[in-house]
Parts: sequence; C-alpha cells; structure tokens
Amino acid sequence: MSEQNNNYDAASITVLEGLEAVRKRPAMYIGSTDIRGLHHLVYEVIDNSIDEAMAGYCDKIKVTLHMDNSCTVSDNGRGIPVDIHPKEKVPAVQLAMTTLHAGGKFDSDTYKVSGGLHGVGVSCVNALSEFMETTVKRDGTTYRMKFERGKVVSQLEEIGPASSTGTSQRFRPDEEIFEVNQFDYDVLRKRFRELAYLNSGLEIEFKDERNPDAEPETFKFEGGIRQYVKDINANLNTIGEIVYGEGESEDMMVEFALQYTSSYKENTYTFANNIRTIEGGTHLAGYKTALTRAINNYVQNADLPKKLVKKLTGDDVREGLTSVISVKLGDPQFEGQTKTKLGNSEATGLVSAIIYEKLNIFFEENPKEARFIIEKVVDAARAREAARKARDLVRRKGALSDNSLPGKLADCQSKNPEDSEIFIVEGDSAGGSAKQGRDPKHQAILPLRGKILNVEKTRMDKMLGNKEIRAMITALGIGIGHDEDEKDYDKLRYHKVVIMTDADVDGSHIRTLLLTFFFRQYEELINRGNLYIAQPPLYRAHKGKFEKFIKDDTELDDFLMEKVGTDVRIKAESGKLFVEDDLMKIMDKVRFLRAKFNEAETVGIEVGLYQALLNYPERISFTHFEEHDPEQFKADFAALGFTVIIDREHDDEVDKDRTYVTFENSNGHRTRLAMEFFYSKLYKLGYATYAEIKEACGGFDFSLLLKDGEKPVSGLFSLYDSVMEEAQRGWQIQRYKGLGEMNPEQLWETTMHPEKRTMLQVHIEDAAAANDIFMDLMGDNVEPRREFIEKNALAVQELDI
Repeated sequence: MSEQNNNYDAASITVLEGLEAVRKRPAMYIGSTDIRGLHHLVYEVIDNSIDEAMAGYCDKIKVTLHMDNSCTVSDNGRGIPVDIHPKEKVPAVQLAMTTLHAGGKFDSDTYKVSGGLHGVGVSCVNALSEFMETTVKRDGTTYRMKFERGKVVSQLEEIGPASSTGTSQRFRPDEEIFEVNQFDYDVLRKRFRELAYLNSGLEIEFKDERNPDAEPETFKFEGGIRQYVKDINANLNTIGEIVYGEGESEDMMVEFALQYTSSYKENTYTFANNIRTIEGGTHLAGYKTALTRAINNYVQNADLPKKLVKKLTGDDVREGLTSVISVKLGDPQFEGQTKTKLGNSEATGLVSAIIYEKLNIFFEENPKEARFIIEKVVDAARAREAARKARDLVRRKGALSDNSLPGKLADCQSKNPEDSEIFIVEGDSAGGSAKQGRDPKHQAILPLRGKILNVEKTRMDKMLGNKEIRAMITALGIGIGHDEDEKDYDKLRYHKVVIMTDADVDGSHIRTLLLTFFFRQYEELINRGNLYIAQPPLYRAHKGKFEKFIKDDTELDDFLMEKVGTDVRIKAESGKLFVEDDLMKIMDKVRFLRAKFNEAETVGIEVGLYQALLNYPERISFTHFEEHDPEQFKADFAALGFTVIIDREHDDEVDKDRTYVTFENSNGHRTRLAMEFFYSKLYKLGYATYAEIKEACGGFDFSLLLKDGEKPVSGLFSLYDSVMEEAQRGWQIQRYKGLGEMNPEQLWETTMHPEKRTMLQVHIEDAAAANDIFMDLMGDNVEPRREFIEKNALAVQELDI
C-alpha cells in the first residue's frame, strides 16, 4: 500500500466547480458511459426540442449524425433566450449550457409539461462533449457560442440575420469519457419514430452522414398513437376498430389507443412525458383497472349467451390486446433519473376514469365488435383455467419429493443451491457426454430433446403441455404463473442455470428459444444473475500428442501466430527482418488495418479509395482546403484514377458553410464524404496504423523467408494470409459444431470445469430494447423479422445452410 496522508483538514475537501462534477462521475448523471450513455446525450438534447413542440412552438426537428461521430440536433422552436440573466449577469444561453439545474423547465409558466425535469440535460451533454456548438435564431438575429468539455471557448456572438427561429446543437461525445463513440443508427431511429408517434404532427428528420448512400428518413404521424397501434398490428388479424380516447385535468393530459388481435400476446406501451415507462407505474395501474372493470361490467349487463357470461381477470381481458397509453404531466414523479416508472398517484384515477368512460361508450355504440371482443377474452379465460390445472399438476408433482424430478434429469448430490448448477443441454448425445464428464457433487444435467416451444407466441396452457418445458419448470423448483407472486425464487434449486448448446445454427436457435422462455417466464432469475450461457470451444488444434482447445477465430489467429516461431521470417522492402516478437507486432497491426478496411466498406467507402486516402503523403485535416491548394489535391488523386469534386453547401440550421469531397473512380462510382470524415476514428486510426507499417517496412513488397526457401509476397493482406498459411502447416485444426463431438473428458476440461471454463452471464441492460427484440424476432408479426433479415443479410460471415 502507498503511504497515506494523515492530514485531514479543510484543504482535503475538494469542491468540484460547475460541470467538473459531471466529468468526474458521468454515470451519476447519464446512467453509464457505454453505448446507452452515449445515446442518452442525444436524448437529452432532443428532449429540449420536444418540450418546445409540446408547448406548441416547434413542429420540425432535424437530427444528423456526422462522419466524425458528432451529432447535430436542430429545431424550429423559439430559440434559447440570449438576453442577460438578471441575477447571474451572463447570457441565458450560457447559463443553460454551463450550469446544472438551470433551465426553463422548473418554471411552470415556461413549460407546462416537459420530459427532462432534472435540469441537468443539455449542460451535462456539454460537459461530456469534446466540443459543443450552440446556434440560436431569435429576434431576427443568428447567435453562436462554442464550448469545449463544458467550458466557454467562444463568447456569444451575432453572426448574421435570421429569417426564422430555433436552436441548433452540435456536439461530439468525449472519447476520454465514453467507452464507445459510435452511435447506433437503429437505436436512435427507433426512439425518434416513437417520439413522432407520441407527438402527432411533429416532423423528425434523421440523417446518417456516416453512410454516404443512406437517404434521410422522415417521421411524421398525423394519427399519433392511433397510427402507432395500427402499425404495430399491421400484419396481425385485428378484432374491431382502434378504440381511442383523450382527456385532461388541470395539470395532466391523458391519451390512449387500443385494439384487439387474434394473437395471444399482450403488447402494452406506456409513456409519461414522452418517456417510455418500461416498469409501468400509476398510469398503467389505472389502465388495467378500467379495462377489467369496463369489460366485466359489459359482460354482466349486456344481453349475452350464458356461455359468455364469466368473471374475467386482468390477464384474460389483455390477451392479444395492443395498447398505447401516454400521459403528460406538469410535475411527474419518476423513480430516479432513469425514468422508467411513474409514481404520481393522481394519474391512476384520471387514466382509469377516462378509459372506463370511453370503453363503455365504445361497447354501447359497437355491439357487434363488442361481442367479438367478449368471445376472445372468454376464450382466454378458459385457456387460463386449463393452464391453472396444468400448473397445479406441475406443482403437485414438484411438491411430493425429489423422486418427482424429471426422469431425464441427472441431479447433483449437493442440496445447497449456492454451490449447485444445472446444465440445460441440447440433445441426448451431448447430455450423455455431459453426464459422464460432470462433477456429480455440484453439477446437474438436464438434456432437452429437440427444440422447445416458442413461448413468445404460445398460450400458457399450451406451454405447460410441452414435456421439455415442464421438465425445466420442475427441475428449477421456482413454480410458474403469469404473476411474479406465483413464483418463489428463494426455492431455486441451482444458483447457476447454464444453457449449453451446439455452435451450429440449430444450437443458436435452441439457445434463443431458451432465452425467450427465461425472459418471458423468469425475468427475475436473470436480474438475480442466475442465468449463464456456456462457451464451448470452437476449435481444437492438435499436432502429435499436443492439443489445445480454442474458443474463437481471434484466439486461433493469436495461437497460430505464436507457433510461427523462428520457422518464418519476413524481409521487408526496407531490408528490415521481422522475426518472433517483431513479426507478431507487425502482423497485429496488419490485422487491425484489415478490420478498418472492412469497416470502411460497410459505410460505403470502396477499398481502393480508402487505401488512396491512407496512402496520401500527409494526414488530411478538417480544415485541409483552407490551408492547402485544392487543385494540388485534385491532381494527386487524378494520378490515382479518381476525379475529385470539392463543393460547399450552406447549412441553414447552423448558418454556416460545410465542405464535401466527391471521389469518382474509373467505373463512374461516386463516394461523397463530408470533411468531418477526416476527424473520424476510421480515418485517424487507419491513417496512423498504415503510416507506422509503411515507415517500418519501406513499402509493401515482402519476402517470406522459410526453411525450404524464399517466397515473394506483394501486399499487406496477402502477407498476413501467407504467414497464417505457414503457421497452420503441420497443425490439424478441427472446428467443432456439436457438443457430442467431444468426449466426456474434453467437455469437462473445456466447458464445465469451474476453473478452466468460460461462461457468459446473461444481463438485461435495457429492458425495453430486450422486450422489443424478442417481440420482433420471436413474435407473431412477420414484417419486423423480414426487415431484420434484409438489413443484416450482407453482414453474415458464416452461413449455415
């Protein structure tokens, strides 16, 4: 331990000035510094624009992701005030951008309703950004102010007249703070689409300049949440029309839309002030109460056949129902800054009253549709009753004794759940190997035959009729049911539940089906950290009596590179010899560079152009054409077969010119890059690595010096492939597809031995995103799956047909 300073006095107390606290502990303000925190920055900025829209002053928002991974959010609202604050004596915009808990949201006269109520929003974004540029159009003038890491670097200045109003914020997340700095287009797109549904008539334009071929997308839904429900149910058999209602009190607005479908899955989306409340809250409670009460009331009072008169539960009336409930409050009480559960008690009564009244009117005015709905929910009640009987049967069997455990379960000797683990294994073959190879004291094996049911589109009674699922439920010992109080997680018999499947496409499918089962039926088991995925090795390398099990392609490359030894040497164009450690280091750089070339291709930059940019004599900067002759640049690239067009476009949102460079190759293919590209990691890291290799090697013609002679090689990637080919010589590389290919000893050593194995612990990082992906890929609706396949088809690296 280092020597401690025992002087604890006033000088020991650190006061973090202004936004320094945010940079010191960013997770306290935005949740995390991973991809979710990165996206949180965008949400905080767009929330301000949405607040303007909800106040009635903004109807268009534009979001742009730039090549350097900066982001611009512009709106046509009133513009942040620029006059001098009476108390702080600085422009109001500076106060909003640099001071925590400063904003118009705390004044109910400025914003009756708003999303970001903690007042840390845009100032936090400023603190966590490498740079931030604020442009305000207000009172006929355009103003601009610049910041770096939360500090003012350019005072508020007038830069010209303005014919409109609005605010534009451009920021680049600080690489010193964030673990990743690449925005995920799909995640942001989904959020912007959601915001457009929740604010009918609001237009959100989203453009990704990182992909030169991508067209901007525009989201605008005049139908609001009615359109949201319609689009969710687009490929489902619907029952009746969409029921819509709205109402308000002094400081709350309520809006809901719902429609029944013939599916068995309930889809309920709740929002408070445009924020998805994945954990529900008081508005959800009000909705559930009103729905159950209204339908039971109609069943008792309408003239229905006796077979349809039945006492219905909340689960019955919500089966197959798609609903969106949106409340907007003046003073929302959320549980923490994550805002996933609404706590305002007054929301329950108002939501319940509005929905109950609207449903009663709908049933009275539409008796035919009401009859269809009642038939649907009564059918659900019968299925619930059948499921209860099946569940009771499972429970009774489980309550008798250990003798009632599934016959195929090879249980462990330990009765202490904390040191017990169960491996859920695909197939009897792998199950046999696992049973022989396990540690019987602590490890239980449950082999599954075939693929289990997809519980995402299966009723509870049918699910409980499945033999494999019943075996899992009984083995785990928790119980089963719609409600969490029907399960007792303290009775879990194993504190490690391990999914162990093959590495082929069938194994992936079975693993996905099992994850769907656990997410839908035992989410708390995942939250407690009890669910794991085994990681059996992908390769076995052996030579003579030596063998090694290798988990993935990267480790295989590393292993083979180590085995190159002194048998292979590289002679570079400069005359330098690379051997052993030096050879491995240069190969690592080549491998990294190849990954950058692949990345460039995925964003639409062809290999030849990317290489030409990396090979340019000097690194191109953001301001290159302000400091160098553009004609020389054009001539340099013309010699390489590219015609270059440099053009400037005026960006009205920020009232400044932006420079673009278009490269046209000999085949007429054009690639247009904004100058921000030359500030991106793709360019900067690629250029630096390419330059390092070039400096070390002198050029890219090599000689491979082998035991049996010399082999000329031209090009970096050809060199890498040749070295790997030599490294594999004499080694037998076996790729495993099934667990059954390993004998019991190998399975134990590689996958089950507690001190040698690798396992992934399953976490739910974003419950809303997890819910949506299971619905899209495993649910009844075909269209989201088709879109997913079409979008990702070209990214597939290994296709198992």
